Amino acid sequence: MTHTAVGWHIELEFHEDDQHTRAAAMVRLPDGTEVRTHGHATRHHTDSNQPRVGEEVAGARALNELAMQLLVKAHGEIDEASGRTSHPINV
Repeated sequence: MTHTAVGWHIELEFHEDDQHTRAAAMVRLPDGTEVRTHGHATRHHTDSNQPRVGEEVAGARALNELAMQLLVKAHGEIDEASGRTSHPINV
């Protein structure tokens, strides 16, 4: 049995103003494809300005969407390789 070490590098980029944080996530896969997603956080006007918290929320949302897109991609590849419709992959 052969074991192969594979690494993925995920990039997160943030854009912020006083009320909003936007996160963009991207992963390049070994097959050459890129998956890109976005996440968003809005600070409630009564909350103190804590940019790191906005980054954590927006980043988590972007990564969650990235995970869902990867599951959809994997599900499609399973179907294509097997020639049938498989059960959905749940998290």
